[in-house]
Order: sequence, then C-alpha cells, then structure tokens
Amino acid sequence: MTDSTQEAAVTAEADENRQRKNGLYGRVSAELAENMKRGWADTERRGLEPIAQAAYAARRREALSARFPGELLVVPAGNAKVRANDTNYPFRPSSDYVYLTGDQSQDAVLVLEPAEHDGHDGHDGHRATVYLLPRSDRENGEFWLDYHGELWDGRRNSLEENEQLLGLPCRDVRTLADRLAAAAGPVRLLRGHDAGVDAALAGTATAEHDDEFRSFLSEMRLVKDEFEIADLRFACEATVRGFEDVVRTLGTDTPTPERLVEGMFFTRARIEGNDVGYASICAAGPHATTLHWVRNDGEARPGDLLLLDAGVETRNLYTADVTRTLPVDGRFTPVQRRVYEAVHAAQEAGIAAVKPGAAYRDFHDAAQRVLAEHLAAWGLFGDRSADEAWELGLQRRWSLAGTGHMLGLDVHDCAKARTGMYVDGTLEAGMVLTVEPGLYFQSDDLTVPEEYRGIGVRIEDDLLVTEEGNENLSAGLPRTADEVEAWMARLRG
Repeated sequence: MTDSTQEAAVTAEADENRQRKNGLYGRVSAELAENMKRGWADTERRGLEPIAQAAYAARRREALSARFPGELLVVPAGNAKVRANDTNYPFRPSSDYVYLTGDQSQDAVLVLEPAEHDGHDGHDGHRATVYLLPRSDRENGEFWLDYHGELWDGRRNSLEENEQLLGLPCRDVRTLADRLAAAAGPVRLLRGHDAGVDAALAGTATAEHDDEFRSFLSEMRLVKDEFEIADLRFACEATVRGFEDVVRTLGTDTPTPERLVEGMFFTRARIEGNDVGYASICAAGPHATTLHWVRNDGEARPGDLLLLDAGVETRNLYTADVTRTLPVDGRFTPVQRRVYEAVHAAQEAGIAAVKPGAAYRDFHDAAQRVLAEHLAAWGLFGDRSADEAWELGLQRRWSLAGTGHMLGLDVHDCAKARTGMYVDGTLEAGMVLTVEPGLYFQSDDLTVPEEYRGIGVRIEDDLLVTEEGNENLSAGLPRTADEVEAWMARLRG
C-alpha cells in the first residue's frame, strides 16, 4: 500500500460522501462552501496533563523494545467493523494497542522504530510514534462534507493534543504507508486488526515471527501493574453495584424478563464505565445450564434460579467478570441450596489454592476434586468412588468448563501466552484471575434424579494474587447461601 494509493482511497471515500450529501441536500454552492470556512473559534487545548497510564505505558514499551532490539514493531488499534449496511459496531481498540499507549482512537497505529534507523538515540532502543487521524480540515470542507468529518462524528484531538496526553510523538496516519514502505530490517506486526497495515507489510515477516510477537505481548500482561490493579478493583466495585440494581429489579411474584436483567446491568456499566466487558449471561431456570447463554430471551420466574454472569468494563477498558446464582424470589429451595453449597465449597477450595508459587492448575484441580466428592456422595457415579471419578474426569459431565482464567483488558486475558507461561505456569503476585466452579444439570439428563434437572449454579469471583496469598476483588458480593438470601432481602427492603 503506497501513500498515493492510500490518499486516493481517502479522496474517493470523501467524494462518495460528498455525492451522498449532494444527492440528499442538493448541490453545495460556492457561497455555502466559503461560508463554512469562516467563523470558527480556536478550540485547541494547550497545557494538557498526560493521561494516568502514560507513565505505565512507557515502561511497557521499554520492556517490549528490550525483547525485540533492532526490529520494527507495529501495533494497530484496528478499524471499525460493519454491523449492518452503513452502520458500525461501537469501536473498541485492540487490547495490546491500549496496553502500550493508553489511547483508544480508531485507525491509529503504534510504531516502534529501531533508533539506529533514524538516527534517534533513544534510551530504550526504539523511537515510539503513534499515527493518528488529525482534526478535520476546515479549509477544504472535510469537516462537514466528509460523512465521518468532525461535524458528523464529533471533535477529535489534534496531533499536538494527543502528544500532550500520551507523552508520545504523534503523526498523521495518512503518512504511515510511506513510512512503512521505507522500513528496512526485521518487522513484527500484530496482524488482523488493520487490513491496510497488514497489506502494507505483507511478506515482511513470517507467521512464526508474528506469533512470537503476539505471545510476548500476551505474556507481558500476565502480571498487572498498579494502574491495572486499581482499574480492575474499580471494575469489580461497579459490577457489585450492577448486581444490586438487578436484585432490586427482580419480581418476587411476577416473572422478570431476562432482557430487563441485561438492560439494568448494562445501564450501570454505561454510567460507571465504558460498556459491559462481554455479553452478559442472564440465564434463568434451565437456561442456567447453558454456559454461554446470551440470548437472554426468557423469564426469571419466582422459584427459579437466575445465573447472572456480567462485568463492567471501565473507561480504560479493564473488565470485571463475576457470576452469582440468585433465587429469584429470594429463597433457595432445599435442592437448589444443596447444589449451591456444593459449588460454594468447591470455590472455597479453589480460592484457597490461589497464592504465589502455586501451579496455575492447582485452583482448578482443588475445585474439581470437591465437586467430584459431592457428586459421589449424591450417588451420581454409581459404584465408583470420588477418587476414581476424579481420576477419570467423570465430574466434567456436570462441571463442563475449566475453573477460571486470567483477567484484564480482555475478559479471557493473555489468551495468546504460551502454555508454559500460562496454564502450565506458576502464579505470581500481581496476576488477576477468576475462580468460577459450577454444576450444570441439563433438563434432559436422565442420569441424574429429576429434582436436579434444569438446575445450573456458578459462583465466580476475581482474585488478585498477592505476596501473602490472594485478595478477592469482588468480595463486595455475598457468596454463601445464607448471605445471598439476607443480602437480597435487605436490598428489597
């Protein structure tokens, strides 16, 4: 992709936008075009303070630079994705771009250029530059004739404003193609986020090199810094308030639509954060036995359980991931309580296993063993003992999933880390992970007594590994059956 072809594409899009507007509103007269150039105040902001994560992002870039000396490193934010026809999904930048810059701009690209390639004597071996779209040009009418000009989509920061906020040199992203074309030496690119950048650097690196780059970025995020931990703590606190909103909404005598539950939590997420961190699971009755129930088209009826798995994503894009299983009318039935207390016991065992120096798999194994013991006590393994069932993994028929995952900018954070660094690795202080055992008895499962069928229970909390053990960031929500009932009664007055 050359600079001239990129400029041609931009010009063609602008022309198309102008033609669309001319067709809708008639020809733009010379008088109107001239009028639109005049009478605009200077809104440039000066003396801005850097964003809170700027210093942390700089240290992260230093670590990345040290790992890949002498190589050109390219991390795009990504482009908008079409939802339908001419409307897009709300933009959310790539997590690695946010991690390394703190910026959330669409179409932006972070480039770390080896210092020796441009004569810059950088202390970290690379010169970092963010390529962004500048403010719309008022002289050529772009700001109002372009369908995505500032008069339509809202004011953007100028390049100078972004330099103050991010603590980084910022350039016009429309000059990036020429910069990339002139690049020499090894290149590593986080592919799959920006088709134009992918095309410009096609053939510059092997898939193995890019996979190594992606894995290292994931592994950098395994241990959280102070800024990240504070943001995750706030995400959990806001999520607690979202769960309280839902409890106040649940009807004790009449059904509550799952989508009302979803909407109540979403409102809290938008008020206190950026969005929900993932599609909320608002699963009532037998829907709770479907782990990824996101249709949310049923009803939470009195006497049923509501499995609510939801998390607030902060304005810095860190997300909580919390699950509570609630009796809709405020009281567990005896069989619901039996299943709930088995899951709670498993979670207690899993949480106790979260500590520095422990194997990552320990908390999963501890929780699953407790579930196997309860299932054996209920006679669900026939003549087999809990130990036999555990060795054979028979409890997985009803526990299904793993017991947790890393958490951060992504709900399933650090997903591209190497197995030896993640699931076969060791827990360290600063890691944040979920502990979320569950039991799911399908409505059509004839291997369990009828009273269990259609019951699904999961309890999930977000754990920070500390030097002493762990801290439950979502401890603001009750976990025992008695505590849940008392909490719901209190919220309902």
